[in-house]
Formats: sequence, C-alpha cells, structure tokens
Amino acid sequence: MATATARNIRPFSIRVPDTDLSDLRARLQRASLPDELDDAGWDYGVPAAEVRRLVSRWRDGFDWRAAETRLNESLPQFVADVEVEADDEASGRFGPVEVHFVHVRSGVEGAVPLLWLHGWPGCFYEATRLIPLLQASPSSGGPAFDIVVPSLINFGFSGRVAKRGFAPTHQAAAMNALMHALGYAQYAAQGGDWGALIAFHLARQYPGSLRVLHTNMVMAGPPSPWRRPLAFAAFAASMLGYFVGWMADADAAGLKRAKHFMENGMGYYHMQSTRPQTLGYGLADSPVGLLAWIYDKLVTWTDDFPWEDDDVLTWVSIYWFSRAGRVTHTRLYYENEKAGMGLLNRRGGEMIAPSEVKLGLAYFPKELFRPPMAWGRNLGTVVYEKDHESGGHFAAWEQPEAIAGDLRIMFGKGGLAYGAVKGRTGFDE
Repeated sequence: MATATARNIRPFSIRVPDTDLSDLRARLQRASLPDELDDAGWDYGVPAAEVRRLVSRWRDGFDWRAAETRLNESLPQFVADVEVEADDEASGRFGPVEVHFVHVRSGVEGAVPLLWLHGWPGCFYEATRLIPLLQASPSSGGPAFDIVVPSLINFGFSGRVAKRGFAPTHQAAAMNALMHALGYAQYAAQGGDWGALIAFHLARQYPGSLRVLHTNMVMAGPPSPWRRPLAFAAFAASMLGYFVGWMADADAAGLKRAKHFMENGMGYYHMQSTRPQTLGYGLADSPVGLLAWIYDKLVTWTDDFPWEDDDVLTWVSIYWFSRAGRVTHTRLYYENEKAGMGLLNRRGGEMIAPSEVKLGLAYFPKELFRPPMAWGRNLGTVVYEKDHESGGHFAAWEQPEAIAGDLRIMFGKGGLAYGAVKGRTGFDE
C-alpha cells in the first residue's frame, strides 16, 4: 500500500503571469479552425460555430483577471508539500509535489470533514456551486461541513509528477496525507469520475480514516452468483425484464445510455489510456484544441445544462494555465491501465468498499454509466441511495442542490451516516 506525508501548508493565491495571458491571446489570434461538412452535427464532434463563438469570447471579451480575483476572494486556498512512497520498489518515491486545495471551515466545532474530489475534465472550480450550499450555519438545523477541495496532482494549480507510475492509488495516498495534515484523522469524501475511483481507493487503503463515501458515479456491475446468489437471481430476472420491456424505465434507460457511450463515446478514453503524449502535443500547443477537447465533454456529458460561456472559459483556462502542465492530466488514464485497474484490460471499473465504510449512492439519468440501483448495493454497506430526476456527469456543478441534499440527509440527525466520523457529527454537541 502506498504511503504519503504532507507538510508545510501555506496560503496560496492564483496569479497567472502577464506573459502567459499575452501568449494565450496571441495564439487565439492565430487560430485556424478546421473545415466542416455542410450538414455536420454534434455526432462529428463540437460544431465549428460553437468553437468559433467561444474562441472569439476568449480572445476579445473574457476577463481572466476578473475570474482570478473572484476565485481568490471567494475561496481560501492553500498548498501543501506532499510526498508519496510507492507500494513497489520500481516506482520508488513521488515528489515532493505541491498540492493546491481549497479549505472552507464552517466554524462549527463538530463539523464533518468532507473531502471533495474532482475527475476529468473536472477541476476544483466544479465545486464552487456546491460549497455555499454546505456552509450551514448552526441555526440552520442541518449538519455543518469543513470542506476540502484539492486539485488532484497533475491537475490545475497543483504540481506535477515527473516520473511514470503515478496511479489513482497514489493520488489516494496523497489525499489521505493532506487530510491528516489538516488535523482530520477521520473524514468523509464525495466525488464522481476519477474522484469516485480515488475515493474508493481511499476506502480500501485507509478504512480507518475514510468513514463515509458518497458518489454520483456508481461504477457497479451485476451481483456475483457466488457471493450474492439471491441478488444474482433477481438480476437475471431483471435482465429478462430488460429484453421484454419489464425493467424499470430509469434502469433500462441507464443501460441503454451506457451501451451507447461504450460504442460511441470512448475515443477520448482510448487515446488518453494508450498515447497520452501524442495527444499532448495538440493540447499543449493549441488553446483551441484544448478548448474543443474539454468542451465536447462539458456538453455531451451533461443533462442539457445551460452553460455560460464565461464559466466554460474559466474552466478551460484553469487547464490552460495549469501549473502542472497542459498534458499531465491525461496520464492518469494511462497509469491506471498499467496498474491493472482500467476499463481496457477488463478488470477495472467496479470497486468494493470495506464493510465498515458507509456508502451513499446518487443516480443521475444522464451519467455516462447509470446501472440498475440493485447493482449498486453490491459495492459495500449502502446506507443511502437516491435516484435523481435530472443531472449528468458533473453533478456538483449541474445539480449542487441534489448533492448537498443527499449529504445533509446522510449526516443529519437520524441519517445513517450520523456519527460515523468520530467526534465529528456535524453539530455543536
């Protein structure tokens, strides 16, 4: 098992050099967009009109300095030096590397420490619509949270690892060390995409520290006929129902969407899992290429979310101005495959949490993979589940009220996660 240490926590403010802003504008002024078929639609990728509009706004109207000021003034940000000791001699030691994070304390002594983890192409900015909803005052009657939102290593304003082998298990070790350095011996976690996978690694590697896990990306397969024969029998009956039209509508729609995604939406995954460096030349050199690569997912992975152009450009700018680099974020896919946990080697995906870790599962209809709810109960000790009416892959951004509501119920008095974090019930008691 990988181990890590975190130390030297200090305040941080975002300050992109003027030269980087000038360089971006110059690149955008020289942008050359590809030709497009007369009848092309989103099935070909991002339409040229969408990219042309965003490039024009990014070049001539978007104010990064204003966005930077808002982030600095609204979010208490820090960095810590984190060093990860790999679990094999070949990989050795990673770091020290600076980890950037937001840390919002509630002011309630017994607040639940909540580690919020982003995925790809997410970033810490994704949590900014959720954070205010979890800042409950003592008079609100709901649980309070101390919220920690890191930029994963190799993402955003965190640093980069310059050697091969840095996998999600090592990200988990780094995040656990950060929480301990902040004084949280036990804590809860919430996340989707890579955030969900890293949270499950936290549960498996450090069940004494991560006590509760809530995820909006339920990576669950059907029940095992040997471990849960009755559940498997129910699964077999449900699949028969799927083919003859008896399965619950939400479950059937989720399987249909997953099938479509696996057949039509996995190009990015194959590229980032096999040839990230080749892809990186385009992403690192062209802001238009990076914009299109990310914007494609922001649109197609959400539930018809009405994106504001400046939110998209803030999001993409964080990737462009990343202190880690403009290609490092893709390497997590490659390293996960090499570690034997990826989708391409057919052993990845589902993660089972230890029984002592309490799970909350949120199902959103436009998630990339929305399994039948019965499958999710195979992932561990599920104490809460909710089938939400709308929302997609970026739930904390699209449906922050839904995520906050789930957490308030789970950790509220009477909720099955109440008191699960030792000495931190979420209330002054």
